[in-house]
Amino acid sequence: MRPILLILAVVLLLRVPFLNQAIQGDDVNYLYGAQHAQIDPLHPTHARYVFLGDLVDMRGHSHPPLNAWILALLLAVLGDVREVPFHAAYALLSMVAACAMWSLARRFSERPLWATLLFLATPAFVVNGNSLESDLPFLAFWMAAIALFVNAVERRSGPGLACACACGALAGMSAFQGVFLTPILGVFAWLYAKDWRPAWFGTLAAPVAIVAWQVFERVTSGALPAAVLAGYFQTYGFQAITQKLKSAGALSVHALWIICPLLIPPAVVASARRRDRDTVFLCAWTALFFLSVAAVVFAGSARYLLPLAAPVALLASRLNSGWLAAGFALQMALSIALAVVNYEHWDGYRRFAHELRPQMENRRVWVNGEWGLRFYLEAEGALPLRNNQAVYPGDIVVSSELGYPAPFTAGGGTLAPIARREIRPWLPLRIIGLGTKSAYSTVSAGYRPFDFSTGPIDRIRADLVIERKPTLELFRMNSPEASEHLVSGVYTLEEGRWRWMSAAATVMLKSPQTPTPLHAIFVIPDASPARRIALSVEGHEVAAQTFGGPGSYRLEASARAYAAERVTVTVSADRTFSAPNDRRELSIILTEVGFSR
Repeated sequence: MRPILLILAVVLLLRVPFLNQAIQGDDVNYLYGAQHAQIDPLHPTHARYVFLGDLVDMRGHSHPPLNAWILALLLAVLGDVREVPFHAAYALLSMVAACAMWSLARRFSERPLWATLLFLATPAFVVNGNSLESDLPFLAFWMAAIALFVNAVERRSGPGLACACACGALAGMSAFQGVFLTPILGVFAWLYAKDWRPAWFGTLAAPVAIVAWQVFERVTSGALPAAVLAGYFQTYGFQAITQKLKSAGALSVHALWIICPLLIPPAVVASARRRDRDTVFLCAWTALFFLSVAAVVFAGSARYLLPLAAPVALLASRLNSGWLAAGFALQMALSIALAVVNYEHWDGYRRFAHELRPQMENRRVWVNGEWGLRFYLEAEGALPLRNNQAVYPGDIVVSSELGYPAPFTAGGGTLAPIARREIRPWLPLRIIGLGTKSAYSTVSAGYRPFDFSTGPIDRIRADLVIERKPTLELFRMNSPEASEHLVSGVYTLEEGRWRWMSAAATVMLKSPQTPTPLHAIFVIPDASPARRIALSVEGHEVAAQTFGGPGSYRLEASARAYAAERVTVTVSADRTFSAPNDRRELSIILTEVGFSR
């Protein structure tokens, strides 16, 4: 019992200091599913939430619902999201993964304790094991499935195989990558139990579970989650070949850091000299999982390779104890340092939301960002900001420079800063951050496994929208005063002179002192189906015309006097469209709107 007690003690030492880890990364998305499960327990993924400024359907999420169900159970028991007990519950999954690794290490390694310790020192295990995302449940059930399968096959145990199948099914319901258990377990069955037919059926547990869930969703909701997911892949371009190649490059870098890089060359040499079945299986596990993940994922995150840590650590554990001790010490020091930086990053959002609470009272607050910042502000009553949404005087907008802020307009007002914060951990390590080139979380910034920087990870700000009177009677789309005149429905400036609009674009103008014609100058592009264009003032249509086809046009309303000091003018189109790989609703291109003779 001494080794297993030591292993569990190491797991506790890794988890207890981070039990108060703030909500981070995609935790918030799984929590949306957990909240929805309180009213629809069988369909947690029927939740809808704002992602990158768009309202999305969680049936198109990239993971099956098991993690949302786990969080839903904790939420039902505890009544609210509480960091410490939630992370304590997930620490049990870390122990399951560690015990499964110990079982495999006793079977495949002459130094099982060192193999398990190398596994526990993996950066993604130390860092991402403190999140509430699906990575930890997936790893726990993946490892348990392989450990139980190996034991059941060698003993020809039907009950053991049933347990392995149950864990395999749970792995499949944690992540679609669970289907990769089939070829990996198939290699073991081929090497050790070709003639035992139940073993071959046991390799199919994960894909069978995923298919059963897909069928259940299709029958009970009318939509196939895989089809919804495929639609989002198309919309956001996640499966574009360039993105896949970048992801594969980042995964290749992360594979070299799955254990201490100093151990990998001698481990490769030692494995190349052996031809026994154990080595063949471990090498097959490594190759099959890496190639499969590289073929399907798009973000290139280090956490996607967590199941690869076990076979690599088992192969490396054949080195002498001196090498293993040095490799473990170096890798664990790095992993803990990265976990500390990660803790400070997400805790910065939690602190900012708490400090902002007094100023949020009796105001409408919008959160312009993702991740934990959104979670903590929504807990205080904030709402997620949508793409190109208008906010109005009296509103507060909280924005993250790092967290994919959505474009918006301050309709009839301007932004006045009320709070600022830079999140800057004291350790000069970064797994994500402004100006860094780390691919630890996503390949979009670079290809480094982590980065060194003393700069801020993120800059967050809270701005109050204050009223500002319009100064222009004629508003051109490239006017420097655009932010004070744009209200809604107009996108960012392009080519320095024009803007796309949605179905309707509203601007605020200074009223002319004498009756003056109102006009709009615009282009109907070839791709646009819009034909009837209308001008409205304060909601009342003052001019409309149906145009025969694409081209440049001017629509004008007759001169009239306005009693108010300012007026809102709306240009509207009868039809819209969306361009490939562009999520915006588009109609026509605006150049100018205003009063002129």
